[in-house]
Amino acid sequence: MSTRKKALIAAAVVVMIPVGALAWWLGSPLFIDNEVNEEFPMSANALVPDGMSRAEVEAEMETAAETTATSDEEMPTEMEAATALANGEFVDIDRLHQGSGSATIYELADGTRVLRFVNLDVTNGPDLRVLLAEHAEPRSGDDLNSGAGYIELDRLKGNKGNQNYEIPDGVDIASFGSVVIYCDPFHVVFSYATLG
Repeated sequence: MSTRKKALIAAAVVVMIPVGALAWWLGSPLFIDNEVNEEFPMSANALVPDGMSRAEVEAEMETAAETTATSDEEMPTEMEAATALANGEFVDIDRLHQGSGSATIYELADGTRVLRFVNLDVTNGPDLRVLLAEHAEPRSGDDLNSGAGYIELDRLKGNKGNQNYEIPDGVDIASFGSVVIYCDPFHVVFSYATLG
């Protein structure tokens, strides 16, 4: 084999590896589901003592909630003690970008606010983000960027399941019309839930 032919093969391999990796990163989420199931947050803003993990604090709070210290009446669960501020159902954007499940914003007993997804099932994609958007029915990146504002809460933890996202202090919930699942690299809305 000639030196020139070997150089061409080596160059092709060098080019194909990153192209293949990029193609896998972009395409594989369409075929792979990531299910995340989180409990309703008992310790969303609790102080975690030194030597304990958040999971251990959560377990202790759940145990305390199940225990009745002074009466025979059951204590309300954290979800019953929380107040629903707004909610909506995810909808399909088109045949490729589909979503279902509910999004609810709760105010917890300590005043913190949490966005909760229940039975989320959205088309998976690369680098999906969770947004609160002023636009009530954003169907494209243009709808999000055409004067109406939005804030990003976090990366989507999984395209299926029950999940929690903390809402920063000072965010005016009333100014937002929807929760959006958004593909950051391609500026594509995968699904949204109009808040009411």
